[in-house]
Amino acid sequence: MFLYGAGGHAKVIMDILRAEGKCIEALIDDNKDLKEVMGVKVVNGELDNISPLIISIGNNRTRKLIAEKVKAEFGMAIHPSAIISDSAVIEAGTVVMQGAIVQACAHIGKHCIINTGASVDHECIIEDFVHISPHSTLCGNVHVGEGAWIGAGTTIIPGVKIGKWSVVGAGSVVTKDIPDGVLAVGNRCKVIKKLL
Repeated sequence: MFLYGAGGHAKVIMDILRAEGKCIEALIDDNKDLKEVMGVKVVNGELDNISPLIISIGNNRTRKLIAEKVKAEFGMAIHPSAIISDSAVIEAGTVVMQGAIVQACAHIGKHCIINTGASVDHECIIEDFVHISPHSTLCGNVHVGEGAWIGAGTTIIPGVKIGKWSVVGAGSVVTKDIPDGVLAVGNRCKVIKKLL
């Protein structure tokens, strides 16, 4: 397994891969001064034969840009402590961290982050490049649009839709739909500015 990015997010993914018993071949990073992270070599520049690959960068837009330019087969990392329903679908490039729960018939798209202790309930749809931050709770039938970022400790009630590339601030309680490309925060969550 190869990781693209050698920062803090990569370190967590490395722990997950090791817990899964997977071998980490190398990390790829633009920082030419960085030679090793947690006992794994760091290489610079474009490489051939870097499959399977996980993009280990937390920024949703950056993950999308890299996924569109890199020619590789994408892997995934799911920590053994995560609880994943047999009827859930998780697509390539996605990382599910320690203690996360993905319930029945949930669909997680490509290159998503389901972070530590997050709960994604039944029939949720999480589109590509989404980040569900630590200890967020998505109740049943929540739909999160591409590239959205759900802040730590957020609760989203059943059936709510979060727009593409929107950001929901940490600790928010979301009781109604959030449009595309906005920052929304609070209990009860309100849009405070446009991002796009």
